[in-house]
Amino acid sequence: MTMTTSRLLLPAVVLALAALLLSGCGGAKSDALPAQDSTAEKEAFFKYYKYEPDLYSQLMGKKITQAEYEEKTAAQPLFLQHKTPADLPANLPWENGSALPEFADPRAQKGGTLYSYIQSFPLTTRIIGPDANGSFRPYLQDDVQVNLAHRHPDDTRVGPNGFHYHPGLAKEWAFDKKNKTVYVRLDPDARWSDGEPVKISDFVFMFYFMLSAHIQQPWYNNYYSTYFSGLTLYDDHTLAIHVPEVRPDFSSRVLEISPLAAHFYKELGADFPQRYQWRVAPTTGAYTIRPEDIRKGQSITLTRVQDWWARDKKFWRHRFNPDRIRFTVISDPAKAFEVFRKGELDSYGMNLAEYNYDKLPDAAPEVQSGHITKTTFYNDTPRPTYGLWINSSKPLLGNRDIRIGINYASNWQLVIEKFARGDWTRMQTTSDGYGEFTHPTLRSRPYDNARAREAFARAGFTQTDTDGVLKNAAGERLSFTLSTGYESLKDILTILKQEALRCGLEFRLEVLDGSASWKKVQEKKHDIHFSAFAVSPEMYPRYWETWHSVNAYDPPYAAAATASPAPDRKPKTQTNNLCCVAIPELDRLIDAYDRSESADDMKRMAFKMEEILHDDASFVPGFVMPFFRSASWRWIQIPEHGNVRIADAPGQFFLSWIDEDMKEQIRAARKSGEKFPPQIRIFDQYKPKE
Repeated sequence: MTMTTSRLLLPAVVLALAALLLSGCGGAKSDALPAQDSTAEKEAFFKYYKYEPDLYSQLMGKKITQAEYEEKTAAQPLFLQHKTPADLPANLPWENGSALPEFADPRAQKGGTLYSYIQSFPLTTRIIGPDANGSFRPYLQDDVQVNLAHRHPDDTRVGPNGFHYHPGLAKEWAFDKKNKTVYVRLDPDARWSDGEPVKISDFVFMFYFMLSAHIQQPWYNNYYSTYFSGLTLYDDHTLAIHVPEVRPDFSSRVLEISPLAAHFYKELGADFPQRYQWRVAPTTGAYTIRPEDIRKGQSITLTRVQDWWARDKKFWRHRFNPDRIRFTVISDPAKAFEVFRKGELDSYGMNLAEYNYDKLPDAAPEVQSGHITKTTFYNDTPRPTYGLWINSSKPLLGNRDIRIGINYASNWQLVIEKFARGDWTRMQTTSDGYGEFTHPTLRSRPYDNARAREAFARAGFTQTDTDGVLKNAAGERLSFTLSTGYESLKDILTILKQEALRCGLEFRLEVLDGSASWKKVQEKKHDIHFSAFAVSPEMYPRYWETWHSVNAYDPPYAAAATASPAPDRKPKTQTNNLCCVAIPELDRLIDAYDRSESADDMKRMAFKMEEILHDDASFVPGFVMPFFRSASWRWIQIPEHGNVRIADAPGQFFLSWIDEDMKEQIRAARKSGEKFPPQIRIFDQYKPKE
């Protein structure tokens, strides 16, 4: 998730192990750290680690002692178990998804360099830890790694175990719902990009890594400590992964995980974020980054892995076609557009109406000559959460009436009409696009001057300053910094600023580059931030990482059963609760939602949580973009069906390719004036019927 995360903290035994590892470092400099955590330390971890999240929570909340914890967990099995193939249950229903249809185009050609751009250089090439969850991460992990299996991107039917999956690292798998277990057989061909085979020990290490305090990533600590209850190894290629609940998406919980290369992370220690800041981890995917291709502040390049192990396998062949993908840093989108029109970039996003209708309309010479192709693809997937994220830990913004007033003072309909030319629609909740899991009747607050001023008046802002901004009896102005990392969307902020002032609210605009913007909100230094979390095409929305109080403050409450804040609490950094929402009732619902095995119960709880968030008013829903648009030079080829149903960007599934012969023809045609038939393509097979 581009901006996207524990309900529970790590158990004391895990923290004790972390302390042991830290003590071994002795506070020395990075190059003086031990080469790797010892085998004894790893064994100690799995000797003590058990799945007991409720007891972990009590232990970390000091409701029980360490001795009481050990006594209560004494009878529980260890997380890691070793068995033999003879111990595998008989008659397991093995499946492999091989009957599903391919979605790539067999006409695709390998080769060439694809030229693209990014607005800001990534803060790190780590895929885990501080600053790793930035906009470049999909190219390092999300869109290129190979998981155990992958959801079919066109077949959105829901079966008895969830969505339908095709093979990845797993050659086959079997579901055992009764015992809450998924059995997996690894593909023996699977290799890391450095040539090392993918080993079953890499999955063991993954859990060790994800539960480590070294990674400084609470989301992963929580996810792997609460969503998986055990791991059993049978032989070099067979394992079973156990889960605590059979959720409606039972299959995705296990099949969408990917291991970590244990041999690469052998220097895991207290300085992990710094030591691995610019190291590129081996990948199971088609692309990696060579050290010499990291030109900080200038460009970063993906290179296709030679002899990639999955190149000729069904569902992976005919994809990841360019030999190299070069991303040049161009901070100004307008400049990037001009670079594209010169032919120095292969494609450009046309989602913004200004570009689609004014800067490169269908009548543009390059389009009518057939040199540049325009494409619109309507997708069917959960929607990124574009809107205003109000930091309720800030002075005045902790007042709910002020937040309600901000909602009514935000004229998103005018943004849609003027900025998007009516192409977008209004976002209604924090989780639009999840089908039956999206609240059917809840609607976001419309722009309403009278209601905005009524809410501000309830908060004491009844006087008007000389410039029209409301102020209270103490002389405090109703004025906040509205920031964003979207330079190309800055005109949206201008519209919101002008309309908010009509309601007595002042927005001081701040446009940052993407990396600086993300860093600011992760440190909770923003007032109000315009941004969006990218979301995965999951069956149901997540709430814990964005709305649970453990991701808002340290400590969350003075008392767990009350909403009273602890007097010394501070906003918790490096989490995705950007609004610092801390509501006990919401916490209880999130905890129950994350444990529920009933789709109907989860829908009911999801609706209730959305109603609570609507009432809290910390998030101002913005807009939904029901398509993506792009322009590309004619040499960029795409499948006949355009893309896959759940894609949220043209290149997400790496289905396009470069036609080198056409590239030479177009370059010659630009000089000679030769024309080709125009290509203005609209793929609306997944557009909702009106």
